[in-house]
Amino acid sequence: MGPAGDDQGRSGEKTVAQRLAMPVQYLKGIGPAKGELLNKLGLNRAVDLLFFFPRDYQDLREIKAIDQLEDGQTASVRGVVEDIDSRVLGTNRSVTGVLMRQASGYVRGVWFHQPFMAERFSLGQEVLFTGKVKQNGMVWEMSHPQVQWLEAGAEIPPGRLQPVYPLTEGLNQRQMQSILLAVLDQLADTLEDVFPADFRRTHQLCSITEAVRQIHFPDSPAELAAARRRFIYQDLFLMQLALALKRQQQEHTTAPVLEPTAKIDARIRRLLPFELTKGQNAAIQEIQADLARSRPMNRLLQGDVGSGKTVVAVYAMLVAVAHGYQAVLMAPTEILARQHMATFEKLLTASHVRRTLLVGGLSAGERKKALEAIAAGEVDLVIGTQALLQEDVKFSKLALVVIDEQHKFGVRQRASLKDAGLAPHYLVMTATPIPRTVAMTMFGDLDVSSIRDAPPGRQGVKTYLAQANAKERWWDFFRKKLREGRQGYVIAPLVEESQQLETASVEQLFETLSNGPLHEFRLGLVHGRLTPDQKQAAMQSFRDGTIQVLVATSVVEVGVDVPNATLMTIEDGEYFGLSALHQLRGRISRGSHAGFCCVFTNTTSNTGYERLDAFTQTADGYELAEMDFRMRGPGHLLGTRQHGLAPFHMADLQRDTEILQEARTHALALATLDPTLSLPQHALLRTRVVGRYAQVLDLGDVG
Repeated sequence: MGPAGDDQGRSGEKTVAQRLAMPVQYLKGIGPAKGELLNKLGLNRAVDLLFFFPRDYQDLREIKAIDQLEDGQTASVRGVVEDIDSRVLGTNRSVTGVLMRQASGYVRGVWFHQPFMAERFSLGQEVLFTGKVKQNGMVWEMSHPQVQWLEAGAEIPPGRLQPVYPLTEGLNQRQMQSILLAVLDQLADTLEDVFPADFRRTHQLCSITEAVRQIHFPDSPAELAAARRRFIYQDLFLMQLALALKRQQQEHTTAPVLEPTAKIDARIRRLLPFELTKGQNAAIQEIQADLARSRPMNRLLQGDVGSGKTVVAVYAMLVAVAHGYQAVLMAPTEILARQHMATFEKLLTASHVRRTLLVGGLSAGERKKALEAIAAGEVDLVIGTQALLQEDVKFSKLALVVIDEQHKFGVRQRASLKDAGLAPHYLVMTATPIPRTVAMTMFGDLDVSSIRDAPPGRQGVKTYLAQANAKERWWDFFRKKLREGRQGYVIAPLVEESQQLETASVEQLFETLSNGPLHEFRLGLVHGRLTPDQKQAAMQSFRDGTIQVLVATSVVEVGVDVPNATLMTIEDGEYFGLSALHQLRGRISRGSHAGFCCVFTNTTSNTGYERLDAFTQTADGYELAEMDFRMRGPGHLLGTRQHGLAPFHMADLQRDTEILQEARTHALALATLDPTLSLPQHALLRTRVVGRYAQVLDLGDVG
């Protein structure tokens, strides 16, 4: 969607692009005062108004007479204001009533705790109420009806769904509708369509001009549906086309060929003190096939908690080293990076593979030494955090990049690690199983491998849901297990996105437990505001058993591995998503002892309680991820705001899965036909894709 080209019209006239970019205050009938109000809604240019879509619609196709009303139905009724009544019921409590008269009776509009509504009406004024009607004695009532203030005797267009727009103080619906009607008349026909006419015919899409007119003032529900489908499809198609073009670029990029020979395979497997699972071997086979090609691998490895993804990554990294190249693993936290380093040290004790750690907590001297060794090729494996993304990090022969917990990073960071030679292979991992719809969007440029089984010997976790009155019994059990030699976590929620609140919450919990139910045990504290050294010290003390109970926030959600920790208490579970709860629970299923997890909740919401109850009923992370996606959306599941992907105008990943699949199929076909969008009919598509996605997806060839 967007303006046409910049061809100059008759001498002295504004081009189409200039007209669409015109500040709203200069549009006919708006002026500075209304322009300022529109600016408050984020409407600065004429084109912004065109794509300022209604939030709802009033069905004005049939305006009812009062004697036609039925209890409980939604109806539109037109009449004249006869009485206005506003009463104060107490502090911040009031009721406002507006009595509207029609020839066949009365309807009373009622607003609770909105005394300002009384000021919006005047006696004798014509109004249209739309809402659910309820009979109260001899009078019909509507609670908080939608209102349209009418000019005396004004005709309402028959058969129309009337748009309802978001507003700001000083603008009413009638004014906003008038503004939009005027802008549509002036500019709707100037919009140039991103889709060529033959593409629209093939895929049954209405034109951009028709869509923008019908989305604002639809002639019928069918026309509105067609307009909505057009905008939803366009949202999803542009993203899928960008991802498809990214895949095409990868096809034409050269990476090191790392063929995993039988000899290399045997050498690596000898280093592992256990047999790999069926799921791990299947993932390794897919990775082997990728590494053996000269096209860069771009693969997502997803596996449930404790499924052994890290071992698969170790295998891939050692294949790169066996061919004389370097490999790097980037983790989201220093705690996790150091834990990965410990894993490598343990597995590679008998090997000659050189490895180093690069994290923010290193001293200046340690960092300098590590950087020099990496640049000189004196290090084979590098394990680190976002410290790896600094400009002074130079690799000698980088062949493989492994990113752990990909969704913790922004989109561009996936491709930020490069050297001056060939493009590296990429393996990104997540322990948060990803719903198929999300995988087609945020990870649409990646091939996907999944590990569904767990290593043998892992014990399950018994999960309980409880309220505050059960805490004493739970702490009795918790103490009993601690006395048997086990360790445990107590998790405090991040109630709001504020480190101060998070810290206060977890520190208060720490004090309460230290002086109360867990006073006889050694407690440690970990939260986001500690320095890396403080976090690392606390985690090390927990690993070696000096600390028996770790009180923490969800900083321990990913990757922390202490096999002796088999107990977990989660406070205020309603503040966590199902996937986050599952990740936390995964910390206590790491060894040979059974785990016990109790989630406490104060929720009074039926939906909230059902969600938490579902968590106690299944240990399948894939099932929980799909449920979390349906109930909370992709943003809660994966932190989509971090990804840098442009927001959709109208598409919804939960609702529009069928259109997403359709758009994906069409985008892949177009990218195969025209991989650089160089054909003349695709020029505007190219402009849109570059504008929205070139930077975040690093679309160099298209941009």
